[in-house]
Amino acid sequence: MTDGAEARMASYLKRIATGPEMSTNLTRDEARDGMTLILAGRVDPAQAAVFLIALRMKRESDDENRGVLDALRETTHVATAVVPDLVDLADPYDGFLRHLPAAPFLPAVLAACGVPNVSHGCRSMGPKFGLTHHQILTASGTPMSLSTEAAARCIENPDIGWSYVDQSAFHPDLHSLIELRRLIVKRPCLSTLEKLCGPVRASGRTHLVVGYVHSAYERLLPLVAREAGYASALVIRGVEGGVVPPLNAQARVISYLPGGADESWKLDPREAGIESDVRAVPLASTPDQTADDESFDEVSQERDLSYLAARAAEAGMEALRGKTGPTRDSLVLASAVVLRQVGRAASLTEGADLARRALDSGDAQRRFVAFSRG
Repeated sequence: MTDGAEARMASYLKRIATGPEMSTNLTRDEARDGMTLILAGRVDPAQAAVFLIALRMKRESDDENRGVLDALRETTHVATAVVPDLVDLADPYDGFLRHLPAAPFLPAVLAACGVPNVSHGCRSMGPKFGLTHHQILTASGTPMSLSTEAAARCIENPDIGWSYVDQSAFHPDLHSLIELRRLIVKRPCLSTLEKLCGPVRASGRTHLVVGYVHSAYERLLPLVAREAGYASALVIRGVEGGVVPPLNAQARVISYLPGGADESWKLDPREAGIESDVRAVPLASTPDQTADDESFDEVSQERDLSYLAARAAEAGMEALRGKTGPTRDSLVLASAVVLRQVGRAASLTEGADLARRALDSGDAQRRFVAFSRG
């Protein structure tokens, strides 16, 4: 190693990896430096693994989370979309295993409602290794190889208005840590913070929409969203930690608007005209996956993801073509809360009506197909 990289990392590890009683926190600049060294490949993979897992085991401080996020955003390949407002949809990169995700089709619906937006992720990520946007969009015939610049041009295109961009394109250094993250097993802070890299940002205001499961993120996600410069944030306790709320129960939401304080509220699907017996789109034709995320049976991880990706793609395309059911309901509900957040609708009811019109008119489907054709 050169210019003190190994010595600096050793110093950080001595402080954060000395057990629950003796570990001390890094400063924001130190956490930023440590993460920057890892991304640049300037420290041994063993040190990189200890750094990430030690932060996790002692629990990251706010400044440590800020510092790691600084390092990620400073090394992200960013493009600017010339739009006044852009919604950044940040679903979990490790995917879904309990339900068929509807969120990969949400961008086309929002675009049809006049809201430019971007989603992002990767093909497969541990520790969950579930169904991802990448897998489902691939099964739908959608290109996965766009650069951030090409994604921004799709967002600006009035006939498309949305895009997906892969982590392999916008942050290859971070993407190269996938195998290391598999080996350390437990989720590091990267699992949360990578969703805030912001590969495409608006020339005007960029708004974050992100999901979570555990209550600790109710405070952290708005905090780091402000640090990252998002004009507003919508933090939803969604299905499997995603941006789509449950269909059959109220969901806790924390949000802030430009210049405003954080607010906590309950999202009731009935306000969007949604009455459902299921939590989300079931994996199987008869079982109802209504259990809480924490009760998930690990056997479900053995399901054939390529088969499920094809099923999710089929369900999403059918919903865009007008078929009723939980996929359509998921798209309507998620769209409604986003449209209200960014000021396109005054209420969930109005937002849901806009989403239904976007689906019934065929505009959402046309925008999805237009993006798929490049």
